[in-house]
Order: sequence, then structure tokens, then C-alpha cells
Amino acid sequence: MPHPLPESRLFSGNYGASSFVDANMCLASGEPVLQEKTPTLIPWHDKLVLFAQFAFWGIWWPFVILSMLLMGRVWCGVLCPEGALTEFASRHGRGGSIPRWVRWSGWPLLAFALTTIYGQLVSVYEYPKAVLVILGGSTVAAMVAGYLWGKGKRVWCRYLCPVSGVFALLARLAPFAFRVDRAAWDLQPAQRAAVDCPPLLDVKHLQGMSQCHACGRCSDHREAVTLAPRSPNAEILGGPPPATTEVLLLCFGVLGVAIGAFQWTVNPWFVRAKQAAAEWLVSRDILWPLADSPAWWLLTSYPEANDVFTWLDGIAILAYIGAVALVLGGATLLAVRGAARLAGADWRRLALGLVPLGGIGLFLGLSMMTVSQLRAEGIVLPWLSALRGVLLGLGLLWSAWLGLRLLRSAAPSPIRLGAAFLVWLMPLALAGSTWVLVFYVW
Repeated sequence: MPHPLPESRLFSGNYGASSFVDANMCLASGEPVLQEKTPTLIPWHDKLVLFAQFAFWGIWWPFVILSMLLMGRVWCGVLCPEGALTEFASRHGRGGSIPRWVRWSGWPLLAFALTTIYGQLVSVYEYPKAVLVILGGSTVAAMVAGYLWGKGKRVWCRYLCPVSGVFALLARLAPFAFRVDRAAWDLQPAQRAAVDCPPLLDVKHLQGMSQCHACGRCSDHREAVTLAPRSPNAEILGGPPPATTEVLLLCFGVLGVAIGAFQWTVNPWFVRAKQAAAEWLVSRDILWPLADSPAWWLLTSYPEANDVFTWLDGIAILAYIGAVALVLGGATLLAVRGAARLAGADWRRLALGLVPLGGIGLFLGLSMMTVSQLRAEGIVLPWLSALRGVLLGLGLLWSAWLGLRLLRSAAPSPIRLGAAFLVWLMPLALAGSTWVLVFYVW
């Protein structure tokens, strides 16, 4: 049988049917003759590109997200090449002070949104040149930041990395954390050297794993810092409240921009709307939006792969992701604030109850690439729908339970608690329905 997506095969150089029927050649009886088909070979470097695509986007990226939930930011502190390069550059750079604009708390949301949207416009998951621009550009920026600011520190990772804010949210669920014994700390001589903390944290007052990169350099410092297990809910229920910008990143970034980026490629309503817009433009002789992209780094443009975006494609993608982010993020934020107001709770702390749903949603969305690549190789996962349902249900129930705990901690009356919990369930239902559409309807 021919391969379902022959152009995507990784491990075989002979794809398609091994034989074919030539309508011009028949036996005396009139029966067609089965002819041998010359195998079609794809160059080895194309196989290498496809394998790298699978290893990078199919395995590495979704499981980095999963690692944040299971191990905290070990990737950031131990394995990330950008972090190592920016620290190396910082050790040999100018050692300048960090400008105030670099420390602006809005960078995580802005950088995440811009990087995600630009990645969709240039098809970063499909083409290596787009990967080079986004990740290569990020690496160069990290090294420049390291050269300019700090001395042996990771200023880029702390303030400017496009995914640092998302990682900080997810790491709050890590089942272990570095704990500081303040009494043991104070017993040590005051003149002992300070710990070398790459993300510039005050280790003595360390609380939680959101900003900690889990590099281990502070372990046993002053015989007071130890890695200890904890409940995955500990930092959500008992940690310090997040900054407002962190909540905005969760609502409009993780539960907004990211969902829009995952959705548009599989949404048939988006395709119909774009087709209707094209017909409307043609009927009015407005043709410039239908022109092809002039450059691959601006909008996807690979004529050899029959994959070229028009200006209309770019505008439609921007509009769709922006609309989804505003609708989902705005509705989520309003519901969180409404529920907190009814219960008399801190709305920023309450918003952290959405982290499990957001983290599992990111993993499910990124694993769509994994599944697509495996399916292209003829690997079918019959249990996939059930697993997706279980993970989605886990995220919904976990966030619902955390929300109830956070609302109850404010000690409202039973009536106000019930009303607040119903409002809390609204963003869960909204986010859950988007994934149901992606996996089971569209």
C-alpha cells in the first residue's frame, strides 16, 4: 500500500506502491499487466532534516514542557544551551549593570506572544530556515545580553527569554524544591562567600521553584539549602502570590495565544472564513491581499514544496490568534476576578489554579506534532484519543480542585463559595471545550 504521506517518510527511501498498472499494456485476454515501479529515492539529507524535525519538535519540545511539571526548571539550569552561552558571554563580557527596561515585568508575555505568532507565520515547525531564524536569533540575542550585562549571570534567562515566564508558571507544580533552613543559615559565619546563583536570586529568601533554575549550585550552601520533596500543590496553595504580569501571561498567553496557535491549522471554520474573505476581495477586484509572500522569513514561502502564504493568509492567522487570545484570555481573567471577588480571595493567587490545565494543554498541543509525524510514518496509536481524554480530564479536575481549595481558604459563606466556584468553572469549561473541538470534533 502507498504511504499515507510519502513525502514525510523518515526511514525509507522507497515509498509509494511497489508496482502499478499501465493502461496501455494488456494481455491477450484483456487483463492489465502489472508493471514493476522504479523506487523513488529521497536524498539522505532530506531524511536527516525530517529526522531532526521529529527529534526536535516531536520529542524535545513537548517533553521539555512536561519536564517543567515533573522536575522544575532543570532544563534551564543544567541542559539549556542558550543559558550556558549567555553565562559564558557574561563571564567574559562588559559586566554592565542591568537597565531598568530589561527588568520590565511585561517582557515574558510580550516575548512569548510575538515569538509564538511569528513562528506560525513562518511555519517554524515545518522548515529548518524558520527554526534558524527564531532559535538562532534567540541564541544570538542571549549571547549579546550576556556580554552586555551581569558578571557570570544569566540576565537573558531571568528577564528576556521568550519561554522563561511560561516555564516559571509550570515549575510551580514541581514535586520538589530547594528549601532554606534559616536557622542553620544564620549559624554560619557571615563572611562566607555568597552563592553563585545564575538567575540572580536571593537564595536566603528563596521561596518556591518558579524562578529557581534547579542548577544545584546552592545545594548545601551554608549547610542550609537542601533539595526536598513536596506536594505539587504546595506552591500554588501556600506560595507567594504571583505578579499581575504572570497572571496575564497565564490567561492571555498560555490559555490564549498558545491555544489559537494550536487551533488555526485544524479549524475548518477558519478555512471557510478565509475562503469567503478571498471571494469577497476578488469580487471587488482587491487583489493585493492574494499576492504571495515576498520572502520566507516574512511569511511562509516555499514554492518547491507548494507551500506559499499570501498576505491574506498572514492577516487571517494574526486575526485568528489575536481574537482567540482576547476572547479566551479576557473571559478567563474576568471569571477569575469575579470568582475571587465573590469569595473575598486574592484573584492573582486564585489564577494559579489554572496552571495545571494550562501546562497539560501545552503538552497536548505540542504533542500534536509528534502524532502527525508518527502518523506520516504509518504508526497509528489506537489509544491516543483515550489518552488525550484522560490528560485533559486530569487537567480540568486538578484545576477545579485547586480553585475550590483557594476559594475555601478565604472562608466565604457556603452560598458565596458555591457561587464563586460556579464562576470558577466557566474558564475551565471554555478551555476544555477548545481542546474537545481540536481532538474530537474538527
